[in-house]
Amino acid sequence: MRKVFFDIETQNIFQDVGSNDPAALDLAVVGVYDSQTGDYQSFFESGLKNLWPVLESADMLIGFNSEHFDLPILNKYYPGNLNQIKHLDLMKEVKNVLGRRVSLNTLAKATLSRGKAGTGLEALVWWRNGEREKVCKYCLEDVKLTKELYDYALGRGHLKYLDGKKVEEIKLDTSKWEEVKGNGLTFSLPF
Repeated sequence: MRKVFFDIETQNIFQDVGSNDPAALDLAVVGVYDSQTGDYQSFFESGLKNLWPVLESADMLIGFNSEHFDLPILNKYYPGNLNQIKHLDLMKEVKNVLGRRVSLNTLAKATLSRGKAGTGLEALVWWRNGEREKVCKYCLEDVKLTKELYDYALGRGHLKYLDGKKVEEIKLDTSKWEEVKGNGLTFSLPF
């Protein structure tokens, strides 16, 4: 199964655009990990034509808070509908069991014993200061954390999170995560 883990950073925040619609935001960078090649890559808006074939060839896209944030933003730029590709939002999986949202940082600290390299707001400041490579590195670190959490959950059937100072376990049913379904996307691939 070809899995593509992804995360995005934006050039602005909701207050800047006067809307709570993620599609109103502007893309700064997309970070991906492709399980077929083992490569981590980042793409700016000017290079999205190189990203589309990677996403289209995936059996599954995997992100964190990606269903309601990352995918709507990517679909704004994509010539088709990325929602046609099987997608797993790790935050949604956790929320479905726990009944509330838990941050990537909280899960990573408890499960992997390390946290995020910064925050989305810090990445926005770096972007505005022209520190593009710093934003790419931050974005790819979130991709790595998402991948490691996914792999951990798949292998153990749970993740851990901090509830105050206490580490708790979240049992997850991962039995259907890697069921393959065809996506049939060819919007940017040569015929």
